[in-house]
Amino acid sequence: MTIFALHTRPMRLFSVLSGAAGVALVLAIALPSLMAAAPAQARVAAGAHASIAAGGWGAPTEVAANLNAGGTAAVNSVRCASARNCSAGGYYVDSSGNLQAFVVSEANGTWQPAIEVAATLNTLGVGEVESVSCGSAGNCSAGGYYSKSSSLQGAFVVSEVNGTWGPAIAVAANLNTGGEARVLWVSCPSAGNCAAGGFYANNAGHQQAFVIGEANGTWGPATEVAAALNTKADAAVNSVSCASAGNCSAGGYYNNNLNGMHGNSYAFVVSETNGTWAPAMEVAGALNTFGQAQTFAVSCASAGNCSAGGYYTMNNFSLTQQAFAVNETNGSWRTATKVPGATGNGGTAALDSVSCRSAGNCSGGGYYTPGSGQQAFVANEKNGTWGSVAEVAGALNAGDYAWLYSVSCASVGNCSAGGFYTNNAVPRQQEAFVVNETNGTWRPATEMAGTLNAGGVASVNSVSCVAAGYCSAGGSYTDSSGHQQAFVASKP
Repeated sequence: MTIFALHTRPMRLFSVLSGAAGVALVLAIALPSLMAAAPAQARVAAGAHASIAAGGWGAPTEVAANLNAGGTAAVNSVRCASARNCSAGGYYVDSSGNLQAFVVSEANGTWQPAIEVAATLNTLGVGEVESVSCGSAGNCSAGGYYSKSSSLQGAFVVSEVNGTWGPAIAVAANLNTGGEARVLWVSCPSAGNCAAGGFYANNAGHQQAFVIGEANGTWGPATEVAAALNTKADAAVNSVSCASAGNCSAGGYYNNNLNGMHGNSYAFVVSETNGTWAPAMEVAGALNTFGQAQTFAVSCASAGNCSAGGYYTMNNFSLTQQAFAVNETNGSWRTATKVPGATGNGGTAALDSVSCRSAGNCSGGGYYTPGSGQQAFVANEKNGTWGSVAEVAGALNAGDYAWLYSVSCASVGNCSAGGFYTNNAVPRQQEAFVVNETNGTWRPATEMAGTLNAGGVASVNSVSCVAAGYCSAGGSYTDSSGHQQAFVASKP
């Protein structure tokens, strides 16, 4: 099935062997990287790369090496409960060529060996962790997907209690009659109290948006959201954020019309108050005159006070895509507004990540095209008003293609973010970067994983910062053999 939208995460192709059938499966998996853009001839030496020392970030550390026999791994998500107590999750390829989900935990500054999760569910050998969140040190949850057959993809969650990860459990199975489901985002405001969201497929094969909650360590049943809006085709929850147990918000997209080769997509938000989810509501409708929009990111500073962002399209010949932000204040969602400055000659922009530390004070980031190339940007919200975007990684981005994937704030005005840029090597190489905000000022971006990235394809996929100013980042790089490896790095 197809997500009808102009803006999508870059796709990457895997050739995975099914251990049971010995059949090569080509799997197109939406991940925050551009691995498909790296041809074999891009595997060059790393002599020109500089190791990261600026900005307070330590050297990246490879994780999942104990599992990654197939030479392909990445961290998709990292979250910290407190300084030097974090968890991360992603995927690796085992010795049989199967794609497996993993989690890895940091305890008191030491990253433990990665462990496979969802193995008993993932009998076809195609799965990964999409999102991780921690309520307190050693108490985290993760979610993703697994495959039991070529026609059945299921969603799962898995929880860590007092430092020990339990078995993964299938979720939304009673709803997933069409055989395709994923958990895309998890948020845990306290130990054993989380919410997650994603999509499942109904009998007609259309994607439906769902949320699911964990209360006191027990996951409840999945609930469809946006059903009243999603009258014709597909929907999904892309992001969830919880301010406290039972008080969360989520965002995503839905379709209410099929029109020839494509359907119109619309951005929505939906809020939970004291454990009850309200009806989903469209946002950016007045802006979205062409009928292509999604909410990609939601962050809640306190119950009923959140911000969200994504993109919409304008009804003109060039199909201009614009970034939007929308605020929830005291439980009421306001009118979505265009992110100032996130446009230009290229006319393409999206707000992909948002992080809020107090009501109306947030930071966000994504990409825009001020000219012929694509640039990464950050933007700050102060007292409920979003300021103009600031380009980051511009001095590094000689290849003129960059993307900021993740922003996280330890406190108001003190944040970190990461993504990738391209240099001017021939062929063009993809490098990972991080950028720090200190007391409201964004500093120059710094390359990450340069000495490791001998294969010329790297990305920071996720960043997480806690109040003490400690941050962790995770992503992937390619080594000198062209194998993709998963990494984490910390600040300070």
